[in-house]
Amino acid sequence: MRLSEWQARTSHRDSMADKVLGPARDALALLGAELDPECWIVWGDDPGVRWTILVPSVAGLIQINVRVNIPGEGPRSAGKLIRWHRVQIGELSVEIQGGHRLLTFQVESHLLHGADAEAEAVGAFVETLFAAMDGRPPAPTLPDVIELSGPRTSQP
Repeated sequence: MRLSEWQARTSHRDSMADKVLGPARDALALLGAELDPECWIVWGDDPGVRWTILVPSVAGLIQINVRVNIPGEGPRSAGKLIRWHRVQIGELSVEIQGGHRLLTFQVESHLLHGADAEAEAVGAFVETLFAAMDGRPPAPTLPDVIELSGPRTSQP
């Protein structure tokens, strides 16, 4: 999902106001992200105070920590580019029961999880992340499938 889509769909409107996203967009640009990057937002415990943007790029994973309002200063963003060989990822797990899906994935100590439709969004982001780590474009032709690197046994 693009950053602009997150901004349009969020239930945390004040946390993603233009004045808050301004420093975050500047940090993203300085670290090599495109203007409206494919990303994942990790809301954390208190989205009204702080949250994190994860953006896969050619060089590595961009992580921007957003502080919504620093007293006397306003919004602040701090970021870093983590080279792909240093990015820490966990297992991708799925649980299915009674027509419902739960997908869980961990990247750089952030837990990404979703149920049903949100699981599809997490899966799409994880596919984008895996593709960037492998140095290949994401596979847009196979919806709802996460393509892992390695030899193929059959053609899609």
